[in-house]
Amino acid sequence: MNFMEIALARQSCRSYDETRPVEEEKLTAVLEAARLAPSACNGQPYHFTVCRGEAAAEAARLTRGMGGMNKFAVQAPVLIVISERPYVKSAALGAKVKNNDYRSMDIGIAAAYLTAEAAAQGLGTCILGWFDDEKMRRLCGLDAPVRLVITLGYPSEGDPLRRKVRKDLTDLVSYKE
Repeated sequence: MNFMEIALARQSCRSYDETRPVEEEKLTAVLEAARLAPSACNGQPYHFTVCRGEAAAEAARLTRGMGGMNKFAVQAPVLIVISERPYVKSAALGAKVKNNDYRSMDIGIAAAYLTAEAAAQGLGTCILGWFDDEKMRRLCGLDAPVRLVITLGYPSEGDPLRRKVRKDLTDLVSYKE
């Protein structure tokens, strides 16, 4: 798959095949892709906690909210919890001087790389921002804020590829010369 094929194929999966585990080599590939993502001053200010089995089920329960939100997460055999880590000194200085939150950007880029590689591996993902931070930290043994949770697994058979509905490029881009 080239990148545009991956971009067109990747979607938020909300129906996982609960009978099909994620192979170790595919899990390693998605984590390796995230590791290779660019970050401010190459600081990689994040940590990935891979939850499987009962830990995945509990992490999924911690993403539930407002009635039926994220109820599909319990179907995913793997949940990857992304927590924040401290800046390296050069990125910390840049963040302070420029008043910019490079960690959030870096975490977003790593999540994009991870989910793109998952799509290339034939896996589905969904990036979740709704979860109980305090309980997720306890579950994962973390002392830093959790920023994202990504569900990972094989989409259910027959899960259709949905048409992408996005703003027109002219609404997103301007040119200056």
